Amino acid sequence: MHAEGVSNDEFRAAMSRLAAGVVLVTAHEPQPDPEGPSGEDVGMTATSFMSVSLDPPLVMVGLREGSRMDDLLDEQPLWAVSVLTESQRQIAGRFAMKGRISDRLLFEDLQWVRGEASGAPLIGGALATLECRTEQRVTAGDHTLVIGRVLTSSAPNTEGGPLTYFRGRYRQLG
Repeated sequence: MHAEGVSNDEFRAAMSRLAAGVVLVTAHEPQPDPEGPSGEDVGMTATSFMSVSLDPPLVMVGLREGSRMDDLLDEQPLWAVSVLTESQRQIAGRFAMKGRISDRLLFEDLQWVRGEASGAPLIGGALATLECRTEQRVTAGDHTLVIGRVLTSSAPNTEGGPLTYFRGRYRQLG
């Protein structure tokens, strides 16, 4: 129990009743050695993603403090988001795995393009994609809230519904 009287399990159970959209957050980690390889692409499944402001266009993603993506976005201000469709459940699962293989291998058989503004992978077939530049980072408990200015936005896919997360599982609307 926390001092406030809410246990981790009670809080987790309550929040599992809140349906959330599923996105893939991506960034390109540049190689520090200009003579070396071109760097590595990194991806992370997230359900804590939201619109913050229309003017200017801002979004926010919550990252577990000390995660690879948190560390990367602390140094690399450019990143992207692909809003996943209900048919992209496998993509969400592969980038959410703990102890997973290298991100390079996770991207290997996916259809994606490199964002012109961020250099980050944008997943083909996504409902929408956004490229962002970090404006602010806020520590919030065991997470970092990263607020990003949207540099580009596209909604190429109008087919199918969004992938959602509810009661600990990926779900479809309807």
